[in-house]
Order: sequence, then C-alpha cells, then structure tokens
Amino acid sequence: MFTMTYDLLKGVKVVDLSRAMAGPYCTMMLADAGADVIKVEPPVGDETRLWGPPFQNGESTYFMSVNRNKRSIVIDLKKEQGKEVLRRLLENADVLVENFRPGVMEKMGFGYEQVSKLNPKIIYCSISGFGQWGPYKDRPGYDLIAYAVSGMMSITGEEGRPPVKAGVPVSDIGAGMFGAFAIVSALFRRVSTGKGEYIDVSLLEGQIAWLTHQAGAYFATGQNPKKMGSAHSSIAPYQAFKAKDDYFVLAVGNDEQWARFCKAVGAEHLLNDPRFRSNPDRVRNRDALIQELEKVFSTDSSTEWVRRISEAGIPCSRIYKLSDVFTDPHVLARETVQEIDHPRAGKVKQISPPYKLKGSKFRIALPPPVLGQHTEEVLRELGYSEEQVKNMVKEGSVLITSTSLAGT
Repeated sequence: MFTMTYDLLKGVKVVDLSRAMAGPYCTMMLADAGADVIKVEPPVGDETRLWGPPFQNGESTYFMSVNRNKRSIVIDLKKEQGKEVLRRLLENADVLVENFRPGVMEKMGFGYEQVSKLNPKIIYCSISGFGQWGPYKDRPGYDLIAYAVSGMMSITGEEGRPPVKAGVPVSDIGAGMFGAFAIVSALFRRVSTGKGEYIDVSLLEGQIAWLTHQAGAYFATGQNPKKMGSAHSSIAPYQAFKAKDDYFVLAVGNDEQWARFCKAVGAEHLLNDPRFRSNPDRVRNRDALIQELEKVFSTDSSTEWVRRISEAGIPCSRIYKLSDVFTDPHVLARETVQEIDHPRAGKVKQISPPYKLKGSKFRIALPPPVLGQHTEEVLRELGYSEEQVKNMVKEGSVLITSTSLAGT
C-alpha cells in the first residue's frame, strides 16, 4: 500500500531567504522530501517572478519550475517590524537558506553568529558564487561566471569552436544539490549532538567538484584537457555520430562490447585492425576510428543503426528533443511529470524528484506560490493576532495577496 507523499523530512521547518535558481533548487529538494519551507520574499518578490517569457497566465515558468511545495510570505526587512517577524520565524526553524552576497545577511542583522544566538540548533546554509571567504568572495555569483572560472567551460563544446555552456544552469543547480546534501547531513548529526551548523556552499567549488576524472587526468599529466564535443576523453567510440539522415549516440564501454558492435554494424574488419584492438588503442587512434565509423554510418538511417546496435546489447540512442522526452512511454510510466492546479496559472506541469521510495508515491502538495500567498497563514501560526497582522499590512512590514486572503 502506497502513501501518497514523501515525508522523509516531515517536521523540519525551513526558512528560505533565497532567490533565482541555486537556493530555490536547494529548498525545493527539501520541500519535496517533506520539509515545511517558508519562502520569505521582499515586497517586489523573487526576481525570477519577472524572468520571461514564457509566462503562463502571467506567472513565470522559470519561477514555477523550482518553487513548488513552498509557502510564500512577504516581509519588508528594511522595517523593524519586518525584522521582528523574521526573528520569530527563525527562533523555531531548523534550517535557514540564503544566497545573498557575503556580508549582506550580517548587515541586516541575520548573519550566522546573530541567528545562532536566537536559535543555537539552526542549520544555516549560505550559497554564493565564490564562498564566504577568499579573494573572490565579493564577486557576483552568476552561473555562467562560475562555469567559466571552474574550467568547466574550457572542456565543453568542440575544439576550434566558440565557448558554450550547458543548456541549463548547472553551476546553480549543482550548488543547490550540494547545499541540500550538506543540510540533511547536518540535520542527521544534530540528532545526536543537538548542535547547529554553518554551511558555506559555492557555485565555483561545485563545478570544480564535478571535474572528477578530468581533474584526475590533469593532476597526472599537467596538461589541460581538450574540448571533445560529445566524445569521452577515456573511452572510444563514445559520442554522437551522423547517420545518413540524422545524429545518434553510441557508447561502447569495453572490448567485449566492441566485438559485438563491429558484428552488429557489419564492420568485422575493424576487429582485426591493431589500431582498434583495445580501448586504449581506440582512444589513441580516435580520429582514425571516427573516420572509419562515419563511413559505415553514412550508409543507413539513424533509426536503423539504433535498432541494430541496440539489439546487440550496445548502449545506443537517438537524440531526444523535449517533445520526445515528455511523450516517451518509459518517462510516462515512471510518473516523471505531474500536473497541479495553480491559483493563477491554471494547470501547471512539474518534474518529479529523480528518486522513488518503495513505500511512497510522490505528489506535489502545494503549487508554486503566488507572491505573499501564505503571509497571513504563517503570521497567525507565529502567534500574531488579527489586529497585529492588519497593522503590519498597513505600515507595509508585510504583504498579503488577494489570493491568500481568499484562503487558496
């Protein structure tokens, strides 16, 4: 019997002061695991609410992609009453996530040392471009900059072609994932120690961590890796190839697969070629190998090559567009996409977490919130009276949307 939601972090309260992508992705991971995430926004809202087009009935699709399962409360932290509301939130929170530039939280009165005096058990996570200390700490923390400085951009794309980045903000998303992992690890340790923690996550170091085998090769040789397009630096053939009509990808991971591959595509003559006998041989003679395989693949369609190679048990695939991904029977069977009603945008589709629990099925409990949708609700939970809430709204310390007043 399945329960219909993930409750791994049930009872964990998260105050989310982040915006854009890195912090919101981090807190969405926590929210999807069952944490109660309160997204604290300034009166103008998270800046990504205005990022577009596209918009869906006026709501930014960018914002909605990483802010589900959260409640939005609008607080003006330039006003003393607004700061008092945040203090009250933090006194009973388990986690605080922020991604301002280093020093901004301290100036507002909510640096780690200040917050830990209010709540010694809090797990405080700061996500920034370059970390909280070091020569670059004051540089703006944008995904593209971290991607360039980490060296990741130098190994992405094709040799002799202009620099390119990945199609999604991997520096941001990677930092968010590392932040969520560190937070959950700190929460686990707190069970036995009762102690809070300060976590410093940087976009730059997240990308450096992802260099893995490329960094290992550099450490061993002292040589900068080359851009290789879709190819793999240590395996061949392992890349995209052009068939008679279109491209497809092929991944021959070992010598046994190589033998089966050659038979499947009618290229048995390559098995006896000493240049291609083992994977190290094929890597050393990559250019010659590609030339030979391009001759073979130019004789038939990508669909036919994918069929023949796949039937031989060799990893191979056509290259999907998103329209292919979200109509694929396997993706649909895994319930990778869910739909939820949004108070303004209507029906909104979202991507489920990339993990499944044996005893539970994931569901989206809350749609991405309208700005200030839950301000009144959260204030009442904090113990503020109806009169106090009205006074705070009147003086501009908090904002309540018509949607939240309607109780949606």
